[in-house]
Amino acid sequence: MDPMTQRLPSLNALRAFEAAARHLSLTEAARELHVTPAAVSHQVRALEADLGVSLLRRVKGEFVLTETAQTALPVLRAGFDQIAEAARRLRADEARHFLTISVGPTFAATWLVRRLGAFKAAFPEIDVRLQTTDAVVDFARDGVDIGIRFGAGDYPGLRAIRLFDEEIYPVCSPELLERGPPLDDPTDLAQHTLLHVEWSWALTKGETLDWQLWLHAAGAQQVDALRGPRVSHANLALQAAIEGQGLALGSESLARDDLAAGRLIRPFDVVLPVNFAYYLIYPEETAERPKIAAFRHWILTEIGAGTST
Repeated sequence: MDPMTQRLPSLNALRAFEAAARHLSLTEAARELHVTPAAVSHQVRALEADLGVSLLRRVKGEFVLTETAQTALPVLRAGFDQIAEAARRLRADEARHFLTISVGPTFAATWLVRRLGAFKAAFPEIDVRLQTTDAVVDFARDGVDIGIRFGAGDYPGLRAIRLFDEEIYPVCSPELLERGPPLDDPTDLAQHTLLHVEWSWALTKGETLDWQLWLHAAGAQQVDALRGPRVSHANLALQAAIEGQGLALGSESLARDDLAAGRLIRPFDVVLPVNFAYYLIYPEETAERPKIAAFRHWILTEIGAGTST
């Protein structure tokens, strides 16, 4: 009979037997397989009945392998190792068709998601998987190909490319100006609501540093920089500004689409350069993988920063 046409025993039963034989314990096998010891025992008995052989027996309260089990176990273990390797290769093959990007919620909402259609049109063979988080990413453990993070550019062991030269400035909806009070001078901000972002990297004992710094640069220190509602992400502050709820601090990376579309306006010319910026980050050893090189080239071209370096 062709070996490929032979009926195979239950894979679950084989796994239960292999774990029980390796540990010589139903309890340890059950813990490994996330089932009960009774379930392992049932699977082993079912396998013995199916094969018509004895595999495990108790001697003075302890499990021992029969001679048949001892002969078959190394081959069974090798078989499971081969299955695991095949699964790893299948996952790796599947992963090659996806580009997994870890990106902060703000940049994803205000810039990246709006442009992913253009990336797909340029590289139809690559599907993007977005993971939105501000947490530190472990590229190997988390299965991430590329990260986009806001910071100072210090990412040990990773290649980091600055995406924007950032500067911040107040933005508001056109309707806010129409219904007043006026915004002829930065000191007029005292009559308006300031919208704050509690950046984790800039928050010190409840103080919102961005507005303080901008008002100082604009010569409007008399305006209370700490009053006004607070949100966790800049895209929420920008959306509140679009809805006419106050003024937020925008930047080149986050506000330019809404400025270009007329949803936001800049009432003042004063800008405040900042050292923090959005960076494209990825491990050095994966830098030249085709899907990573494709995204790097695309995003830098989209931003207008030229091709990859």
